[in-house]
Amino acid sequence: MKRILSAIILCAAALSCSAQVKEYKVEVVNEYPHEVSSYTQGLFFQDGQMYESTGMNGESTFRKVDLETGAPLRKLEFGAKYFLEGSVMLDSKLYILTWTNKVAFIYDAATLEYEKTVSYPREGWGLTTDGTSLIASDGSSRLYWLDKDFRTQRTLNVTIEGRPLRYLNELEWIDGRIWANVYTTDMIVIINPETGAVEAKVDCTGLLPRKLRDRDTDVLNGIAANPEDGRIYLTGKRWKRLYEVRLVRKKDQ
Repeated sequence: MKRILSAIILCAAALSCSAQVKEYKVEVVNEYPHEVSSYTQGLFFQDGQMYESTGMNGESTFRKVDLETGAPLRKLEFGAKYFLEGSVMLDSKLYILTWTNKVAFIYDAATLEYEKTVSYPREGWGLTTDGTSLIASDGSSRLYWLDKDFRTQRTLNVTIEGRPLRYLNELEWIDGRIWANVYTTDMIVIINPETGAVEAKVDCTGLLPRKLRDRDTDVLNGIAANPEDGRIYLTGKRWKRLYEVRLVRKKDQ
């Protein structure tokens, strides 16, 4: 009897936890060209302007992007030994991570002039900010709050229905929550920054239609919210399109 009661309690707890995770799909509002050479690693807006960091050794760039055409208005290129990852602006600085080079770059945000290179203790994946600290991912189930010299201030374990969620990649801070791509999947998760719990899942399956895919098309990766109008944009690595989207609650909820 005790085993049966324990099983019922565990089952009820699991169902209760599952019910707390809202489920959404995306609806396309607008679509824009996206430069297909861009292996998108970071995507964000600052003062109404879109910026993007792109990866791959020998192809890594940081770009000021024209939203309407997808063309770079300005492009910073990096040496072949560097594989760029997430990027973000905070106050007057631009911060860019590298994947396994164990360094991060700091630039002047207004001029995009190089300032310095700093040591970074782990793999660089995604990067965003809550307006005070930098927030980074490293492909694990952890998020890291960092100061402006990339020193760790706080670590947060991310869970979904009580289980660690790995492969957190590109990040965006939206309305007090952290949105994260889950690498190699079509899912974005929305994370409570205090508890680490995933509060919602966003199913992006089919966002880029098959007719726009080819052998070089890679995974969903790129979340940007424009604080000036609240619009949300998604793209992927070597995608031919960037999409403005809105969330639609799944009908079975």
